[in-house]
Amino acid sequence: MLSLAMGMRQSFGLLQPHMIRDIGITAADFSLAIALQNVIWGATQPFVGIWADKYGTRPVALIGVGIYILGLVFLRFADATWMVTLGIGVCVGLALSCTASNIAMNITARTVSANKRGAAMGAVSAIGSLGLTLASPMAQSLITHFNWQTAVVGFLGLACVMLPAAFWGSKADGIEHEAVIGKPQSASEAITEALGHKGYRVLAIAFFVCGFQLVFITTHLPAYLDICGMDPTVGSNTLALVGLFNVLGSYLFGWLGDRYSKRMLLGGIYLLRSLALFMFFSFPPTPLTTLVFGAVLGTLWLGVVPLVSGLIIHMFGLRFMATLSGVAFMSHQVGSFLGAWGGGYIFIHFGNYDLAWKLAVAVGVVAGIFQMTMNTQASDRMRKQWAAQT
Repeated sequence: MLSLAMGMRQSFGLLQPHMIRDIGITAADFSLAIALQNVIWGATQPFVGIWADKYGTRPVALIGVGIYILGLVFLRFADATWMVTLGIGVCVGLALSCTASNIAMNITARTVSANKRGAAMGAVSAIGSLGLTLASPMAQSLITHFNWQTAVVGFLGLACVMLPAAFWGSKADGIEHEAVIGKPQSASEAITEALGHKGYRVLAIAFFVCGFQLVFITTHLPAYLDICGMDPTVGSNTLALVGLFNVLGSYLFGWLGDRYSKRMLLGGIYLLRSLALFMFFSFPPTPLTTLVFGAVLGTLWLGVVPLVSGLIIHMFGLRFMATLSGVAFMSHQVGSFLGAWGGGYIFIHFGNYDLAWKLAVAVGVVAGIFQMTMNTQASDRMRKQWAAQT
């Protein structure tokens, strides 16, 4: 479910040049649709998380897949800006709240013991990235041999596969979370507790940078390479490499998170991403440097997910993991909105992406430094609960 939901979502940028030529939308229109997708994903994620914590992940995931399919239908028949915005902006944004990382990590965290949780979440995040290695080349091949509409039909086929995945994966709802000592928390009390924790606030703000950097790349890299006169397959192959190397990176950082400081690993990811962006955009791209950039960025792509989830569980426990991850994810999606829409806005007004990549580098450095110094102490409630259990 996670693999296909994210794989298709990260491949929408391949459609952009063809939709601009065929239906008359602008780069800013497409960027705004992707940006809206990220805003809706972030704005609805806390509410979807509360629903999943209260009623279970199965109804959430199945409804989400249905909405994803509806969005792709709108995209397939799009002949105006509003249909593109409704399809990949509104529908896919809402569907991702129900099918992507937050719900997948919530399911995974309940299936393994605490000392193996990081590796398990890293493994699911890693396998989740394989969808990009399937969706991106498939879409580019269908575009090349047919048209972008046929590529969307291919996406619809992949979305249908998500239905049984959502149904069977959510059997984890039957697994009990940790025992509660004293009066159980409500969702609002859990959110208040988290927002009062300085470390959680730093974690959420730094998560903004993750969204800014990654969505800027997935949305604008194909267009940037097209401007540079490179073959379209370079862009699709680069996105496929991102997905492939993310398999290694996600599992690696999940495994490392069980053994070393999660905050130091998170900060290191942000700093290394910024270095990769700086090196790539400082020189004219070639097919080789672009593919190397994709491999490096892929290694640093979704390794943040098991680390962020692990820190939230450590500080506040498992009971409201989906809720608190959803609140932090709002910050991520604000960054995603600015990465998608801001990249297009800067290009329209300056004629290039120079300022956008400089901003991506700068905020990554700042986030990395703050992330490495965050407070990771468990909440007072969790420390009292541990003391009572021992």
